[in-house]
Amino acid sequence: MIKRNWREFNNSVSETNADYPTSITPKANLIVRVQRIKAGKKGKTVTLIKGLELNQSEARSILKKMKSRCGTGGTVKEDLIELQGDQVHAVMNFLQTQGYQPKQAGG
Repeated sequence: MIKRNWREFNNSVSETNADYPTSITPKANLIVRVQRIKAGKKGKTVTLIKGLELNQSEARSILKKMKSRCGTGGTVKEDLIELQGDQVHAVMNFLQTQGYQPKQAGG
């Protein structure tokens, strides 16, 4: 008898939407923080963006736009975006044009 990949009690909706956030919050109501850090980066300055609540594909597309505008490299790590260098003002301006209300965290 051949076993197949059929599951009767599997919730297929939760598996297909695993890449999307569970709650949809308007962009203007999100708490987005832009922070400049040096600690743990071997003396290099890095700009962190937290609180965007994006899935991986949306985060990558926004990162690509930010990298081209700032002229630096960057990456997406879990729920935050990292850009190389001190890019706080450029990122704040970019996020405001996208409809977010970012705030600068730290010094």
